[in-house]
Amino acid sequence: MRGWATVNYQQRGQIVNVKDALEIVSQTNPGMVRSHNEDSVTYDAVCGLVVLADGMGGYNAGEVASGIAVSVLSSEIRHSLEEVRPEEKETASGEEVGVILLRENVKKANLSIFNAAQSQPQYAGMGTTIVTALFYDNRVVVAHVGDSRMYRLRGEVFETITRDHSLLQEQIDSGVISKEMARLSKNKNLVTRAVGIEADVVPEVHVHDVEVGDIYLLCSDGLNDMVEDEDIGATVQMLQGNLSLAAVQLIEQANDKGGRDNISVILVKVKGGYAAPRDWWSKFKFWFKN
Repeated sequence: MRGWATVNYQQRGQIVNVKDALEIVSQTNPGMVRSHNEDSVTYDAVCGLVVLADGMGGYNAGEVASGIAVSVLSSEIRHSLEEVRPEEKETASGEEVGVILLRENVKKANLSIFNAAQSQPQYAGMGTTIVTALFYDNRVVVAHVGDSRMYRLRGEVFETITRDHSLLQEQIDSGVISKEMARLSKNKNLVTRAVGIEADVVPEVHVHDVEVGDIYLLCSDGLNDMVEDEDIGATVQMLQGNLSLAAVQLIEQANDKGGRDNISVILVKVKGGYAAPRDWWSKFKFWFKN
């Protein structure tokens, strides 16, 4: 899938348009070993929203969980940004609107998955990782749960801007093992936080300023478990002028290394500035449904 992002927001009948700001490309592949794909990806060019989820659970339950996650997030955030209601409430905490939107809707997706698992025995224990980003006003808000990642290429610097919620990451942080040792670890897939496993979840959410020329990569661990970060970064940098080819190449690299898991990528290139008028986002109000 490929699209040019046009961000449209409404406030009392006023339309704020940001056109041709983002180029978005996504690809997903089952890999070389799995018989079906439990990853789900989506993006909404109108809202500047991208979502990637990596499901887990038996009897195809993983793809159900990831599908619920991307569906809830995309539909709820689109609704929040496009509909204006008379009873809208000001944010009480003064937090970024995008932070609250992503955090609360990840929680909503979590509860939807949890309730489905509780009510249908074949889905018991299903869950999903998630990484999602909302681009607006020359910023990006990133929320994630689990070990699906977001990277950023800025100039010649390629780096991870999320931190895995995994046993391996905790071992690295505590000094039990080094990053070099971690590459050979057999505990890469043990997550410490996931969406849908419990009735509530705490997503990690951060806001980053965006610069024209930035490229953001969201991926499931089927990519970074098979391909080293240095090689991922080199591919994105080399093919930054052709994001579709970059996505294909990243998946091929993972499959060439064995493709032991599903592989999904979303690439977002910032083509131009998309600052909102100062009286728009600063006064934006939103609401929560009971």
